[in-house]
Amino acid sequence: MDVKDGMEDQYLALEAFFGPVHDLAIEKGMLNFQGVFKVVQTSDDRENVADYFIISGFSSKEQLEAYLSTSAETNMSLAKEAHKGKISSRRVQNIMNKVGEESNQRRNYHLVGVDATVWAGGDLKPGDKMNILGTIAKSDDFESYESEVYKPMVEKEILKGNHRWWSLTKIYERTENAYENATHFFFNIGVPGVQRTGWQKLGSTFKGLKLREGVQSASEHQNFVTLELVSIHN
Repeated sequence: MDVKDGMEDQYLALEAFFGPVHDLAIEKGMLNFQGVFKVVQTSDDRENVADYFIISGFSSKEQLEAYLSTSAETNMSLAKEAHKGKISSRRVQNIMNKVGEESNQRRNYHLVGVDATVWAGGDLKPGDKMNILGTIAKSDDFESYESEVYKPMVEKEILKGNHRWWSLTKIYERTENAYENATHFFFNIGVPGVQRTGWQKLGSTFKGLKLREGVQSASEHQNFVTLELVSIHN
């Protein structure tokens, strides 16, 4: 989400409005979770870079496609039901009709999970940080390298309390205006103030160096972004 200058407050108000709508969609089995993250750091210097990331989770491709095919009329009814007794139907309709006015551009990516570590550290809460790194697979062995070489190293750090979560996802579909270079996204949630010394020590050994060379030759990392959680519904 690339927010128009001077309209960040309007955008956040819109997300607050949609909170109960997402909760109802989850209750009805249309959606598994939805989180809004603010970009706090990025290496991306292209035009119209994202100010916010909206991450929605689904248990299957079929559930996602059903959610995307929901008609405008159904979405309006869902919003009115979610805010019944709190906001008038006319007010809900006015807000829904103006969705999109706060943004310059929205780029959508559809991802499928490839692999992930265990989840540690409890539920996410507003203020938590997450890193996303785009990468281009250069080898048929890329996913195997990540799962069989890199993931076990991350899991050791998680057991030591030095990390919370790592995940590799593959982009299988994107909108026409989305960036085309990356093939995969890494997701990482660390522990504030903790240095991942175990990985650094391994990298200084002969074995670690060779493992790193293999991983790096299998892919080409792109831009990274650090996000801060604003709100989550699950």
